[in-house]
Amino acid sequence: MKSMIKFPPVVWLGISILVGAGLLNLTHLAKSHNTQDMSEGNINFIESKSTVEKKLGIQLMKKEKYEAAASQFEASLDKDRNDPEALIYLNNAKAGKDFVKIAVVVPISSNLNISQEILRGVAQAQDKINRQGGIQGKFLKVVIADDANQPERSQKIANQLVADEQILAVVGHNASNASLAAAPIYQKNELVMITATSFANNLSNFGSYIFRVVPSTKEMAKPLADYITSKSKNTKLAICYDSEAPDNVSFKDEFLASFLAKGGILVPLVCDLSSPKFDPPMMIDQAVNQGAKALLMTPHVDRLDQAILLAEANRHQLTLLSSPTLFTIKTLEQGKKEVEGLLLSVPWYPQKNNAFVADSSRYWGARVNWRTAMAYDATLAIAEGLKNHLTRYSLKYTLHSPDFVVSGATGTFRFLPSGDRLGSVYLTQIQKTSRGNDFVLIQSP
Repeated sequence: MKSMIKFPPVVWLGISILVGAGLLNLTHLAKSHNTQDMSEGNINFIESKSTVEKKLGIQLMKKEKYEAAASQFEASLDKDRNDPEALIYLNNAKAGKDFVKIAVVVPISSNLNISQEILRGVAQAQDKINRQGGIQGKFLKVVIADDANQPERSQKIANQLVADEQILAVVGHNASNASLAAAPIYQKNELVMITATSFANNLSNFGSYIFRVVPSTKEMAKPLADYITSKSKNTKLAICYDSEAPDNVSFKDEFLASFLAKGGILVPLVCDLSSPKFDPPMMIDQAVNQGAKALLMTPHVDRLDQAILLAEANRHQLTLLSSPTLFTIKTLEQGKKEVEGLLLSVPWYPQKNNAFVADSSRYWGARVNWRTAMAYDATLAIAEGLKNHLTRYSLKYTLHSPDFVVSGATGTFRFLPSGDRLGSVYLTQIQKTSRGNDFVLIQSP
């Protein structure tokens, strides 16, 4: 395409005391040390996409030879355009030393596929923004951080990001347990966080600096519940959920409320995908013996294997349903025939004649999914919110304004006072197509 240092608790206590006394500048600390989980262009996170040119570009970035680095990243993208990390580094190199800086936090070390889906959205938005002149004439620079979807690590990264006064907003985190762990830090330190993928109910009304571009869990769960009960109002349903995935616990709860309100019947199956005693064949046998006709699976994004094992044990006995979490290439490739017929609700679907879909194809040479679209929207919202004032507080104030509107991949949207957005929900089903198994749209908003 053309164009950590890890401190022990005692040391952290000492740092906190020094900060309180005004003796240590944490901003300087954050800027003067490269870490192994945060990069503006000095780390090759996506090792599977390691061209010679990309490696050279990274070395040149470390030496602050930005023009030469940009040439190398551009050459790397000519070889492999489907590398969002290289595109972000290219734009960072072009930004030089005069820029507007934000961060994106993704779980690279625990879920590379999901991370790349999110990074594509951020990279595409960043490139578009910079090609149009940037923000107030300054190029947008993006820091990539890896939290591995781990709450403790997400908190550490959040503390580093708030300490860098140049960072004006954060796109992230991915899993809700990571977002919920980091959100109090962003809120306390007045740094906007917009998550593109976390849909736990607890994030709604969390604080004035916390936003999300996915619709509320209730909005996403209700159409799926309505769809399955429309087939038979007396449908008997079993549920297997991950008790350690807050977003999917929320999805299960909201789905169940709508399902029961429509006359559905819940069978008393106790099935926790996070349990060390989880036994897929036994769970399926119990559900079938209790008269279930359908099974809702809501796994953690890093534990999709558990849901896929359920699908394999199911052998098409029960109609399978799930949250947006299972909308991944892994579900298709690993689940194979066993996942055919799986029904999912998603906040966006790549339809024909959509400008974002066409642009994405030119950028990546591949189709994108809802995580890419949502990350793109989150990045555009930040850029739009910074157009008039380049401060953290003004960004928060602007995003909450009833007059603030963004036109993104998913259409025109604005944020509610809760930090949520009103959005659309699509129903999809895994079906066999000429390309093999694929997510096929079966119901539009």
